[in-house]
Amino acid sequence: HATFSHRAANTLTVRDLRVNVSSPSVFEKIRQLSRLETVNYSIYRVVEGDKANPYLPNFLVGDKLLLVAHGEVIAGVDLAELKESDVVVNGDTVNVRLPQPQILTSRIDNSRTRVYARNTGLLVPPDPNLEGQVRQAAEQQFIQAAMADGILDKARQNARTSVTALLRAVGFQHVDVQ
Repeated sequence: HATFSHRAANTLTVRDLRVNVSSPSVFEKIRQLSRLETVNYSIYRVVEGDKANPYLPNFLVGDKLLLVAHGEVIAGVDLAELKESDVVVNGDTVNVRLPQPQILTSRIDNSRTRVYARNTGLLVPPDPNLEGQVRQAAEQQFIQAAMADGILDKARQNARTSVTALLRAVGFQHVDVQ
């Protein structure tokens, strides 16, 4: 049996967990995530480019290239854009307004991209810039395809999930991330 004094000491020393984190420190914890890359799309496209002459037929002066392109588009939230006013702490409750999601990077994977076909006219050399121009067009198509598939909505949703998990791990009971 516990003595009265032992029980009284236990009652007096029991402590409630309290989260005492200020808005600036929460703001800094979130900003440390930096660029939060939340969605990565891997895309294949067949892209065609050509140079033609309006007066002479392509078999003489044309230049046509067919590229099988592979690339990726990464979207997320740049937390460097987060402002202190976007983080409000009230006891065990925190409200965060995230910056708008954006395309963070897009690129062609050169190791998996190849020229499938190239037809150059009999009277002209291959245009050395054509492949680079077609690659740029492919990258733009990657971005357009990702946008059409809702990459920014997915990026926002995933960023909200990640920041919410971080704030719950810090000890907040009520977390609202928008």
